[in-house]
Amino acid sequence: MNRDAVLSWTLGVAAVAVGYVQWGWQGVVFATTIVVFWMLLQFSRALRAMREAAAAPVGSVPSAVMLHAKLRAGMRLTQLLRLAGSLGRRVTHEPQEVYEWADASGACLRAEFDGGRLARWDLRRLPEAVASAQTQTPAG
Repeated sequence: MNRDAVLSWTLGVAAVAVGYVQWGWQGVVFATTIVVFWMLLQFSRALRAMREAAAAPVGSVPSAVMLHAKLRAGMRLTQLLRLAGSLGRRVTHEPQEVYEWADASGACLRAEFDGGRLARWDLRRLPEAVASAQTQTPAG
């Protein structure tokens, strides 16, 4: 079990215990209601992210470079799906999960998840895309 799951369950049990000590069985019912409500909110949030990501083509993103700039270590997959706007193409299954997103210019972002959190990522560009980006000069 990861640290977040242990903390969540500990807080849930503590809420029920405090409810029992303070108000008896009514406190247990109230604390259980709050815990279930919190779980439903989290489930709804994850479903909304998945529904929005499923509406776009799998593995495509408007700009892999911009997505690369927004990533942080430790992000959850649902957070990355909201940033990408689409489901990633799954590359490997074991032991870490690796997903890819590509844009129209040929740039490809590869993200590796370990324990449900973003561990490593890298941006790969086609050689001609890199050369054209380096030769372009800003207008001005």
